[in-house]
Amino acid sequence: MNPFAQFVKGLTDRLGNGFSSLNQNDPGKVAYVRNLERQMQSQDVLDQPLEDLRLVVFDLETTGFYPYNGDEILSIGAVKVHGTKVLEEETFYSLVKSESLPSEEITELTGIDEEMLKDAPPLGDVLRDFYRFTKQDVLVAHHANHEKQFMSHATWLALKKSFQHRIVDTTFLVRIAHADRALNSLDECCEQYGIPNDQRHHALHDAMATAKLWVECVRDIQKQDYKTLKDVYTHLATSK
Repeated sequence: MNPFAQFVKGLTDRLGNGFSSLNQNDPGKVAYVRNLERQMQSQDVLDQPLEDLRLVVFDLETTGFYPYNGDEILSIGAVKVHGTKVLEEETFYSLVKSESLPSEEITELTGIDEEMLKDAPPLGDVLRDFYRFTKQDVLVAHHANHEKQFMSHATWLALKKSFQHRIVDTTFLVRIAHADRALNSLDECCEQYGIPNDQRHHALHDAMATAKLWVECVRDIQKQDYKTLKDVYTHLATSK
């Protein structure tokens, strides 16, 4: 297997056969989801020009770092991006009812407390709404492995379906745009571009900041003649 194929196999996901648990007696809803799944299975965004990509940039706040050890999603925030334009009016945000209460440390970090979660919708409802929002769009997150693990676990736990969306990590673009700098955290990357984020660790605000970071990085790598995600993955697969 060539380096590009190996890299894509390791870093991108097209898993499972669906992502929504629906009433099988509702033919309209079943047909809609099956059509959406076919679109996702046939769609390959790697060769699409970066300026044509339709993305959903998202962020999770969680009770910890290890979903398979019982940590849970507390909130999901997302915003749509088309090419190099952040669609700031097209957003998603929801708290999620949690079986375990957030620790004092997490409450201090995120601002999410027991009272806020009391009337929050259950995980399954939030995920269904989120997937209706995202449709077949590619997902983007900063240090996406965190989001990938939680979404994979939560989607199976709540919907009994595999997580199917491709997730692209903003750090892939940062590594190309600023190869001479060791930029890592969202704060460091946003500071590089002067992107403000006054409500850090709020899922929607972090998603919005990440979306703006994505757009700035796309503009930078386009100047270096990177035209598609395939160009990005190929560079990362072959560089040392």
